[in-house]
Amino acid sequence: MSTVERHRLIAQAVREAGTLTVAELADLTGASDMTVRRDLDQLAAQGVLERFRGGARTLLLRGDEPPFALRTHEAVDAKRRIAAEVASLITDGETVLLDSGTTCLEVARLLRGRQITVMPLSLQAIGVLGDAPEPTALLVPGGRPRAGEGALTGPLTLASLSALRFDTAVLGCCGLTSGDGMTAYDLDEAAVKKAVVTSARRVIAAADGSKLGRTAHAYVGPSSLVDILVTDATAPADEISALENNGTTLKIV
Repeated sequence: MSTVERHRLIAQAVREAGTLTVAELADLTGASDMTVRRDLDQLAAQGVLERFRGGARTLLLRGDEPPFALRTHEAVDAKRRIAAEVASLITDGETVLLDSGTTCLEVARLLRGRQITVMPLSLQAIGVLGDAPEPTALLVPGGRPRAGEGALTGPLTLASLSALRFDTAVLGCCGLTSGDGMTAYDLDEAAVKKAVVTSARRVIAAADGSKLGRTAHAYVGPSSLVDILVTDATAPADEISALENNGTTLKIV
């Protein structure tokens, strides 16, 4: 088991159990107590969990968003397949609004050098596209980055979105169900996502299967606002059927 895989397993186990000891995590991962202690120190430094003598406890309340540093290691292959499909749906010459989040960051990597105009809504994606070769044209919005996330929010971000119109918005989802619609973990970020939908002619949602059937507490809008949803085969079949019935086109990779 690689270090990344072990960190993911430990973080998930602590999040689900609430509290676990070093011995319990060593049994779970097959690693030595010393290795697990080192893993816990690293995860604690990233804000993924809280360390205590002999174990670790979760920092997340029910419904809290897992840290960006942890999410970058989750469902990586699925996110890259989703990103590739999203990029294939964008044609040369389009103006593109790119939401924050780990899946949209993978999309940003594939848009470098494309003949498009793109405005990313996270510091990470701006960093990826900041030195993109021609003919990519980069627009940088205003806003305040969320701590630990890099997602741009606030009045300056909303003003940037209200001043422009885009052919396509690539929207990240914290949660998406046919009944509860699109939801986010952060109220300010939900406001940005609402503005994203308003600013674009077409909305493509990019979400791995774990986001379908999940509801966060900040409402963005009904699922019918999503023109195309790109997800992977782990998405719940009942949610896929319900979303299609609501008028969303599904692309499963």
